[in-house]
Amino acid sequence: MLERFMNMDRRIIFILIALVVIIPTLIPIRLPITVSEPTQKLYDYIDTLPSGSTIMIAFDYGPSSLAEPEPMAKAVMQHCFSKGVKVIGMTLYANTPTLAHKLMRRIAAENKAVYGEDYIFLGYRPGALQVILGMGTNIANVFETDYEKTPITEIPMMQNITNYDQIALLLDLAAGSTTGAWIVYANTRYGLKIAAGVTAVIIAQMYPYLQTGQLIGLMPGYLGAAEYEKLLNVAGGDGTVGLNTASYAHLLIIGLVLLGNIAFFVHRRKEA
Repeated sequence: MLERFMNMDRRIIFILIALVVIIPTLIPIRLPITVSEPTQKLYDYIDTLPSGSTIMIAFDYGPSSLAEPEPMAKAVMQHCFSKGVKVIGMTLYANTPTLAHKLMRRIAAENKAVYGEDYIFLGYRPGALQVILGMGTNIANVFETDYEKTPITEIPMMQNITNYDQIALLLDLAAGSTTGAWIVYANTRYGLKIAAGVTAVIIAQMYPYLQTGQLIGLMPGYLGAAEYEKLLNVAGGDGTVGLNTASYAHLLIIGLVLLGNIAFFVHRRKEA
């Protein structure tokens, strides 16, 4: 039996992984979630913004990493629209505009938000540092038109927005190093408040910015999205489902590793 376990066909492992991914997705088996302080701070900051305030969301991730940032974007935008907070979307990634634009439109439709009044999507311009610095002086100088080619001067919600002075927060949804650039060039130079929602693989790099106060809040991947959904009292959100699926898959892998090591040492002892 031990030998059979140690020589298990890898296809059986693939089937087990498939089951622990599919079953929690279809059946509402939910693990308890405790909201962390960085996510709570981001929620509290947005929750205290007066109606009519504006935040900017930078969709700084590519198609290969969208699974984690998209639930965070959805939760934050739902919160903003429910509070009457306007949202400006943009990206520093050349391959993201179509994805981000569709996501914003879908979330806005679910929350009855109106394009041009409650939110807009600026799109992409090359030269990340020049874009960040340029918007600190005048957004219209960098983005003459939005993603739909409408002149910025003709968009109602942009009439009283010139630069970062009229933006209450920049939320960087990142899968790379862009958060550091926003902190150095937008926060340090222009005083723009920064928060981040990043993929789990780079979360450790963000904590020093939290400790220095350069980030006012931080969402770590699926966990951050699930925590934000809990604060919004959203049942069965994308972040919660993703977190549960990933958790069960990790538990299965840990269990297989432990059983494999136990079988190995027992087998070696019998041979001795």
